[in-house]
Parts: sequence; structure tokens; C-alpha cells
Amino acid sequence: MPSVQELFSLEGQTALVTGGTRGIGQSMALALAEAGADILLVQRDTSNQQTLQEISKLGRHAQIYVCDLSTPSSVSALIPTILKDGHKIRILLNCGGIQKRHPAHQFPDADWSAVLQVNLTSVFTLCRDVGAHMLSQPAATLPGARRGAIINVASLLSFQGGFTVPAYAAAKGGVAQLTKALSNEWASKGINVNAIAPGYIATEMNTALMADEARAKSILERIPAGRWGEPADFKGVVVWLASAASAYVSGEVVTVDGGWMGR
Repeated sequence: MPSVQELFSLEGQTALVTGGTRGIGQSMALALAEAGADILLVQRDTSNQQTLQEISKLGRHAQIYVCDLSTPSSVSALIPTILKDGHKIRILLNCGGIQKRHPAHQFPDADWSAVLQVNLTSVFTLCRDVGAHMLSQPAATLPGARRGAIINVASLLSFQGGFTVPAYAAAKGGVAQLTKALSNEWASKGINVNAIAPGYIATEMNTALMADEARAKSILERIPAGRWGEPADFKGVVVWLASAASAYVSGEVVTVDGGWMGR
């Protein structure tokens, strides 16, 4: 039997990460590297080198692949390019996302399409293409006979509707169901597919909420933990879901919300 340390180790594995330049995504990318993984960062451009440099300081290999998640052709070209370079992806972390806020009766078509493309359609495309790659790997030679782990980032709005964010709520509801659908097909083939649903986290995406004094106060009063979350709160859960420690966990949407959903 492997030790607990061995169960959580990602030594010798390569993770593909979207949304890794800031906030939750950056924290999770660094956690995967700390656990031993090499990291391929999907970014709109190469101007932000911070995560790359932090991973390199940990002694892990890091590389940026340029891809615009808002452009379907760019997303479709990503995995073939990575595989052509000889990488074998063992972990996929879909954390890239955008937010648009409007009252529902005024929500523009363009913003609806943009949010659905980045937050749901690109997630499906990458799951499909990385999943096909993982299925092509001989499971018998892999630790625990696992071909890989796919981790999507959902939201509390996978369960709730929110206010003035109908596109985001629809997309994140879709991410939760996509996670379950893929798990149904792939869990028996050695690919675990799960999602992480962050609660209210003090990041740039929630700046508008935090700036609304009354709304921010009402949110904080409902969180049993008594505080907004921080990006560092996601380091443990992402390593768990990426590693053999969660070998019998698939199709789950794990809330990291300070107890919000239990309220």
C-alpha cells in the first residue's frame, strides 16, 4: 500500500492549467507544482510571467501556451499543439473564466455568448480533447491504473441563481452537469472527473461585490466560517483531486465555501 505522502504526490506528472495567472487559479497551479507536477499554463499572451517564475522557483518545469479561450478555433488548436511538442497530460485544471453583470432583462447577446464560450464551451472542448489523449494512454503502466484527473471549476452558482449574472449561472450550472456526464463515461476507464465550487472568495472577479457595502455585509453574515475565502484555501483540495488520494472520487462537485451551502 502506498503511504499517504505517496498518495498525494504528483511527481513525474504534467498538469495543463487555464486561468493560472491570478487568484484561485494561480494558487492551485502553484499547489500542483509544490506536489511535484510540471505545469503547462494556458494564457492569452506571455506578458504575465509571474506564475511561470514562481513554478520555476519550486524546481518544476513550467511553460506557457498562448490560447484565447474566447475564440473556438484557438481552443481547438491548443491540445494538438501541446501533444505535438511531446507532452503527456495527466492533469487538466479548467479555471479560466470571465464575468459579465447586467440585469437579466437587459443582458446583451454578445456578453451572453462570450461568457458561455469561455466558461462552458471551452471547458468542454478541453475536456474532450484532453480526455481523448488520456484514453489513448495505457492505464496498466500508470500509478493506480489511473489515466488522469480532470478538475473543472464550478461555482456556488452551479446550485444557486445569483443576481444580474444569468450567463455565468447558466455556464457554471453547465460545468457541474458536464463534470458528471464525463465522469459517467470515463471513471471506469481510469479518468476521474470532478469539479471544485468556490464560495465567495476575495479575488478580482468579486471586486464589484466587495465594493457593494450592503451586499458584501449580507454575504459575510451568511458564511458560517465568518470570512471570505482566500486563494490559498484551494491548495489542498486541488492536490487531493489531482492525485491518487482521490482515486475513488469522481463526478463530484466539491464546495469550498466556508459552509455557505450548508446554511
